[in-house]
Amino acid sequence: MNCKQAETLVGAYADGEVDALRGFSLKRHFTGCGHCAARYADILSLRARIRAEVPVFTSPAALQARVRAMASAVQAAAPQAGRASGARWRWMSGGALAGCAATLFAWSVGTVVLESRADDDFVVAAASTHTRAALGNRLIEVASSDRHTVKPWLSARLDYSPPVDDLAADGFPLIGGRIDTIDHHRVATLVYGYGHHTIDVFVRPAASLALVRPMRVVRGFNVVRASGRDMDWVAVSDAEPEAVAALMARLVHDGSAR
Repeated sequence: MNCKQAETLVGAYADGEVDALRGFSLKRHFTGCGHCAARYADILSLRARIRAEVPVFTSPAALQARVRAMASAVQAAAPQAGRASGARWRWMSGGALAGCAATLFAWSVGTVVLESRADDDFVVAAASTHTRAALGNRLIEVASSDRHTVKPWLSARLDYSPPVDDLAADGFPLIGGRIDTIDHHRVATLVYGYGHHTIDVFVRPAASLALVRPMRVVRGFNVVRASGRDMDWVAVSDAEPEAVAALMARLVHDGSAR
């Protein structure tokens, strides 16, 4: 089995949905292909995270009451003729409406959970990228305090043009920038100074109207995420939380006026 064949089967194999012969071939392939083995491990890890972290929701009493009322309304509106067939139709209609309402509710809740998970994944990935950049001594690829130098450099290497502001007057001088890859997409990273600390700010076009997330600690770094100016922003640093939050507020709300 080669990688192209394995790629179409690894998801089904993780779910236990391939026959024994293909399963054996995949296992042999994994022993000699680190890429496919890592993809299989990622699927198992994601499934474990979903089971452990995604909350289980019970429909609210108000929703249950509305579904019952909808079913009762269908039953009341059904014609009385043909009682046997009518009763069967009313039962099916009520069940269908109840199923539709429950499906819509599950879809809306699931959408919120998945968007929240995507936001969390971006935050965690940003913190990991910051760590790798610091350990690899590649925090800055274009070193300049001039936003008219940093912005064109980033824009020339991306399919979007990120806002770049120098906030030296507020205690956050622009040091430079770099390009990182998060979730297979190239992302602009602005690097600001604060005392003896650096603050990485990851900027990408806003994929949705994401909520402002509270300050959190990821891998020992203070991280804050917000949306504004049609961009998603994540700031990561070992500086004190108040400083990271203050920089984010300047960038998201005040930067466009500078």
